[in-house]
Amino acid sequence: MKGLLRYIVTRIALTIPMVFVLLTIVFVVLRVMPGDPVSAFLGGHAPQSVIDQKKEELGLNKPIYVQYVNYLGQIARFNLGNSMVLDQTVWSAIRDKLPATIELTLFGMFFTLLIGVPLGAFAARNRRSPADFGIRIFGNVAYCIPVYWMGLMLQLVFAVWLHWFPVAGRTGARVVISTFSTTGFYVLDAIIHGNIPILLDVLDHLFLPSITLGIVLSGVFIRLTRANMLDTLKADFILAAHARGVPDRIVTYRHGLKNAFVPILTMLGLQFAILLSGAILTETTFSWPGMGRLLVERIYLRDYPVVQGVIVIFAIMVSVISLIVDLLYALIDPRVKY
Repeated sequence: MKGLLRYIVTRIALTIPMVFVLLTIVFVVLRVMPGDPVSAFLGGHAPQSVIDQKKEELGLNKPIYVQYVNYLGQIARFNLGNSMVLDQTVWSAIRDKLPATIELTLFGMFFTLLIGVPLGAFAARNRRSPADFGIRIFGNVAYCIPVYWMGLMLQLVFAVWLHWFPVAGRTGARVVISTFSTTGFYVLDAIIHGNIPILLDVLDHLFLPSITLGIVLSGVFIRLTRANMLDTLKADFILAAHARGVPDRIVTYRHGLKNAFVPILTMLGLQFAILLSGAILTETTFSWPGMGRLLVERIYLRDYPVVQGVIVIFAIMVSVISLIVDLLYALIDPRVKY
């Protein structure tokens, strides 16, 4: 228990310099890029006196090291600052978009695991069979497909041609969000309020972007699951289980898959962190109002505080997810000690 507690404290302590380094890089890169928030906001047509006055109000006329020290002071007070182009705090901009990205990420990973892990295990169990070759081809193709192309194809087939699902957005035009949204997670809010029609509408809009992520990422998990299952199925305890007459299906999916799941869990944590940090192409393709779109929009506007705030939140969440994945190792594999 002491070893686990020490490990958690160490990982949390290491998060601080990681966020510091990442924030420093983003801070410098944003300010050496051409353009600035004032020019982007005013469109370059305002008099120079107005531009200079606005820069002074925002503190952009100060040396970059002074701006950096001031921003670090804000972060130390857990204050992400205010937007430079809109009348809102950085936290309010993130708070409005973060639930949409988390919701999309969770459902995307659900479809990823639903497709990738069973197919990979089935391919390993039936090695060198026609099904194995077919699954491996599917995995390679899925891994190579650009996510935006997959999204456009699914939109074309299931939204435009078949009219089974909506093209974009989180809800239909007739849904009044303020009547049911309390947490920002529309699926959860609809369940809490017991509103089945809204729940179905939300799931309807969530399906295509989620299955897009699921199909594209499933290629990684098919290959990883198959490779680890092949190694596990050669282990002595698997041969002993077969010798005792345990059915092949139970040996494969209950014993073999569980022991092969540690590297799969590692990849799950990494992919979940990547998805959480934007899924920018998917959000753009499906007009999904999440963190990815927010980041792209504010980069165009040179809204320094919002971009920096989004990066800070991403860094913290990636660290938290990595820590949770590491802790889950001990539950799956008792040999792991901290």
